[in-house]
Amino acid sequence: MRYPKWAANNRYIEAVARSTHNLLLTRDCDIFQGCGETTNSTSRFTYKTMVNKITVVGAGNVGATAAQRIAEKELARTVVMVDVADGVPQGKGLDQWESAPIEGFDSRVVGTNGYDETAGSDIVVITAGIARKPGMSRDDLLNTNAGIVKSVSEQIARSSPNAIIIVVSNPLDVMCYVAKHVTGFPRERVIGMAGVLDTARYRSFIALELNVSVKDIQAMVLGGHGDTMVPLISYTTVSGIPVTQLMKRDKLDAIVDRARNGGAEIVKFLKTGSAYYAPSSGAVQMVEAIVLDQKRILPCSAWLDGEYGMKGLFLGVPVKLGRNGMEQILEIELTADEKAALAKSAEAVREPMSVIKL
Repeated sequence: MRYPKWAANNRYIEAVARSTHNLLLTRDCDIFQGCGETTNSTSRFTYKTMVNKITVVGAGNVGATAAQRIAEKELARTVVMVDVADGVPQGKGLDQWESAPIEGFDSRVVGTNGYDETAGSDIVVITAGIARKPGMSRDDLLNTNAGIVKSVSEQIARSSPNAIIIVVSNPLDVMCYVAKHVTGFPRERVIGMAGVLDTARYRSFIALELNVSVKDIQAMVLGGHGDTMVPLISYTTVSGIPVTQLMKRDKLDAIVDRARNGGAEIVKFLKTGSAYYAPSSGAVQMVEAIVLDQKRILPCSAWLDGEYGMKGLFLGVPVKLGRNGMEQILEIELTADEKAALAKSAEAVREPMSVIKL
């Protein structure tokens, strides 16, 4: 057999070029099958874009896992982890970087206790805050985490004035308000990760019940991140089939209830911690949609200015995410019950907003 002159082994993966425009050009080839689909003997190349720097604030379980996933996906040349705990972000960052030769990524991971290393970040993911303990509601976290997010937001505004902020800290919708108020950033650049996680939980439970792939579950959860979230049953399908044709309503209602209490269920099991695998995945999905300008339609906490008849608060709604952050809020038709539930969820968000002091 005559091998292509560039082939050294049966499997050949070559980083061909890294340009000054942050494009990673890769070629994934097999000498027995050529180099993917070809036209006129020209190899098919895949361009993968990245930003210069992404910062994750908080090196706890959610933050550290998010940083690792961002690095492994090579979404930034540098991933910075910031935490007030001396040595923790440095140690975790070093550990993650030492995994790079095994996992095959070149994103540099840096840990720090200050914000100098974060300067000029393109995206900042805020995960800082105390974790929920058994019996603690998200609103119990309000005052402590508001102070933490306020301090973090002040640092971000000084060091990375052009960054897009993704908030993960709880109570989520109120912490988004704190970040937007303190930074003064436009609403397009302050977004909350809530609906992505709530929707993932909802989809995962439906897939378990029906014994089908999670990939075939299409769904969306709107509203505040908490007990008043609003799963849109009218938009829930399994490969296009309305879920109500495949599942009895009482079973579906039980799944909705379990999704609403998904975080508390995990806290009850862990006893000394809270969920972090799924929350970090949700945050990274949003980061990826922005970095790669994917125009993904994802349920995110966004600042409303008249959409859905509401204004002056963050609430989970369908959002188009692209390189500019939140590029559009989609207003979809809701049933009467869904409208009422969304209004109730909005009131649950407004109440804690009114008592925090900034």
